[in-house]
Amino acid sequence: MHWGFLIAAIFLEVAGTTNMKLSDGFTRLLPSVLIFVFYGLSFAALTFALKKIDLSVTYAIWSEVGTAIIAAIGVIWFKEPVTAFKVASIVLIIVGVIGLNLSLRTQ
Repeated sequence: MHWGFLIAAIFLEVAGTTNMKLSDGFTRLLPSVLIFVFYGLSFAALTFALKKIDLSVTYAIWSEVGTAIIAAIGVIWFKEPVTAFKVASIVLIIVGVIGLNLSLRTQ
């Protein structure tokens, strides 16, 4: 269940961040309101995940996976440029998350 909360927290954070872009600097009402709704729900889910998963692992996975997904959304949906450096950085994020998950198994 705690991993489910972490996954939910990640996707809620991604929705909040995407709405930041869609809000156009708080000039569009619905996306502006949704920023706070999604971030509030994300922090609530993150708090439940922290009941069973270490803080360092939870926060690292939440922020890193969210960053990778947001980078992909930026490229695919918002047509941001793709560079080799950006792709390599996302790959390093994925490797880091895998490493964190493996560290849980060696404890």
